[in-house]
Amino acid sequence: MKKTMDGPAIVYTGQMFQTPYGKTAHGLVRFTKRYAVAGVIDSVSPGRDAGEILDGKPKGIPIYKDFDAAVRGAGLKRGEGTLVIGVATDGGKLPPGGRDVVRMALERGMNVDNGLHEFIGDDVELAAIARKNRCRIRDVRKPPPREDLHFFSGKIEAVTCLKAAVLGTDSAIGKRTTAWILVHAFQGAGLKAELVGTGQTAWMQGARYTMILDSCVNDFVSGEIEHAVYEAWRHEHPDFIAIEGQGSLMNPAYPGGFEILAAGRPDIVILQHAPARKDYDGFPGYPIHPLQQQISAIELISGKKVVAVTLNHENMHKRQILPECRRIHSETGVPAFDVLAYGADELVRLLRGHLK
Repeated sequence: MKKTMDGPAIVYTGQMFQTPYGKTAHGLVRFTKRYAVAGVIDSVSPGRDAGEILDGKPKGIPIYKDFDAAVRGAGLKRGEGTLVIGVATDGGKLPPGGRDVVRMALERGMNVDNGLHEFIGDDVELAAIARKNRCRIRDVRKPPPREDLHFFSGKIEAVTCLKAAVLGTDSAIGKRTTAWILVHAFQGAGLKAELVGTGQTAWMQGARYTMILDSCVNDFVSGEIEHAVYEAWRHEHPDFIAIEGQGSLMNPAYPGGFEILAAGRPDIVILQHAPARKDYDGFPGYPIHPLQQQISAIELISGKKVVAVTLNHENMHKRQILPECRRIHSETGVPAFDVLAYGADELVRLLRGHLK
């Protein structure tokens, strides 16, 4: 098993792996330095490979029907491993049956990592089981102590490397995935690159410089974004920093991105877009604002250019992807790429022209 920060893990999604709510699990299946993912618990697709379902590429990560099957299949001993809650639900609640799975994990002495707003550590019964079995509950979205928070200071202006904000036209649209692909592609090209995470999944994937935007007291959001970017630059001396976006500027339930533009002070913006998605995620009847309107809004607010559109090809046939990229380029004047389907080399060549 590969060497990781926190060892073997089983990721729980209930019945949500094949939905946008399973995006935390999706990120961990694709890439994580924090865990060695040994399996996914999802009763909809037992027996299949999680990577095969997600991207058509086997990852050697089986899906199990329930907790007992996952523990047996992964060969975990008592007291070994971490159960990771792999869903991001509306309102951050555990899905039905989730509490029972957490209880079973704690009774086996497994650690539990949870990125939801429902804090498992505040559950008196579950916390008692954890203490009895000497295992750890980490509620990743729990707000940090006030004394650990940073207020915006202006030190972001000292950062001299290229900073790109990876924003989106909707929530759960692949911003973090695209940001990681870009970072890895820059590194593969012999350049130094860092991802600044702004959500719980990036932290679970092992991003070294993160803040969790929607768990932070509002007065400190800008300062925490600035601090994460500044620390990544100060310690790593990268050529390129990708700042993960959250939500979208015009999403009715998850408006996001303004703080990243205001405090992260990106030099350029990359905009993730799903052409086949007509309504905002989870909100039928709320049509996604046109792509050109979203580009114009970002450029008006930030004073910076959207230099590329990156595609989420959900509900598209592969033969539709490249014609859609050409159509977007023709209609908006902004070049478009699908880095998940075709890699990021072409986009990296474009971005290298912006390096400082």
